[in-house]
Amino acid sequence: MDAELQVPEAILQPLFEASNSSSTLNEALQSLIGFSRTDKGRSELSSKHLLLPVLQLVQSLSRPSAHHLLLLSLRLLRNLCAGEVLNQNSFIDNNGIEVISNAINVLGFDIDDSGCTIMRTALQVIANVSLAGENHQYVVWNHFVSDMFLKISRIRRREICDPLCMIIYTCCNDSTKLFSELCTSSGMAIMAEIVRTASEGDSERREIHFTKEQAFLLRILSEILNERLKEIRIGSEFSLSVLGIFQNAVKAVDFYTRGKSGLPTGVPSIDVLGYSLTILRDVCAQGSSSDSEEISEDVVDSLVSRGILDLLLSLLREMELPSSIRKTIKLTETQALTSQSLKVCPYKGFRRDMVAVIANCLFGKKNVQDHVREKNGIILLLQQCVLDEDNPFLREWGVWCASNLLQGNAENQKIVADLEMQGTVEVPELAKLGLRVEIDPNTKLTKLVNIT
Repeated sequence: MDAELQVPEAILQPLFEASNSSSTLNEALQSLIGFSRTDKGRSELSSKHLLLPVLQLVQSLSRPSAHHLLLLSLRLLRNLCAGEVLNQNSFIDNNGIEVISNAINVLGFDIDDSGCTIMRTALQVIANVSLAGENHQYVVWNHFVSDMFLKISRIRRREICDPLCMIIYTCCNDSTKLFSELCTSSGMAIMAEIVRTASEGDSERREIHFTKEQAFLLRILSEILNERLKEIRIGSEFSLSVLGIFQNAVKAVDFYTRGKSGLPTGVPSIDVLGYSLTILRDVCAQGSSSDSEEISEDVVDSLVSRGILDLLLSLLREMELPSSIRKTIKLTETQALTSQSLKVCPYKGFRRDMVAVIANCLFGKKNVQDHVREKNGIILLLQQCVLDEDNPFLREWGVWCASNLLQGNAENQKIVADLEMQGTVEVPELAKLGLRVEIDPNTKLTKLVNIT
């Protein structure tokens, strides 16, 4: 009540008149929120020029004692800007971005549940305004991207991360200029924080849900990292966050429906699965660069210790064999029934991307080679040196993986050599395709050769 008494009459009067209420500000706002949920209601309130007094109200309710009324005011503002162009324009013309920015700064970034709800609603206001078009997006972007987005992205709350992703997605999706700004170091810092927040999830939730905005941001991150692999150095903390996202995506994806396209598929959970995997592939690839050897060694070891190889090997075991192997093997009736319950690639290239991650982890790292052997993964990985209809370039990645698996590792070479008494490996799946793995007795190097 004290907060209401301190609101200027010039602000209160139009709100009471529009709501046909003369009792309390709380009741007036509740009434207007309900009325503004429809297109007709928003249009009528727009004709009464209600947005300006609501902005002024938000500006006057910055004290902690007024947080309840501030939340109601922001909800009303969010509704007014939901697809109503006149209100969206009025918001920009009346410096609404500055008003919301000030409200967020006063609220602070170390917030409790109540503050989190207010912050989320404030971001939803900005998201609705940014949907109005390019001019609105530029105003939003120029005000928030430098510092505000970064501070907000560091709040480890999924309910805040989601509308922030929506704002960035809306601004960058159709704008080459804003997209390029997102690819700068400051933009990367924001996305890194978003990735960390998205990876934490909620262990008590039964279902894991990803949004198209999160998938879009991971796609951007993947593309940037792939293009600037020698420029960007990724540390363990960030890499483990991406692994966390991948682990959550594995739980969310249906592995029994065959994907009909490569990335992006348009299905958020599948795209998050795929782009988190390609990010991990490129992060682990930095181990092949001498100037990043120390950084990448820490990253790969951290990922392996957190179970990345165990998860990928498990997924490969649970999946149907590559198409070229399936075509050369005559299955019994029992085997055929069993194969129908095996997992398939949710997008074209999923198996290839998993093999690529493993291959890059193996490069020059005996402890990782040993780990694969201890997990009985050698034959499994040799089976990936084949063609597969659902996985372009699987054979190339499989050969690279096999080479890295055996390179300089006598124990692994012996296991492969023991499969063929002559010292030449003829894994049935490879032999049927006219291929075999050979170990040079002098150099101890391995290579895949064509028998024919």
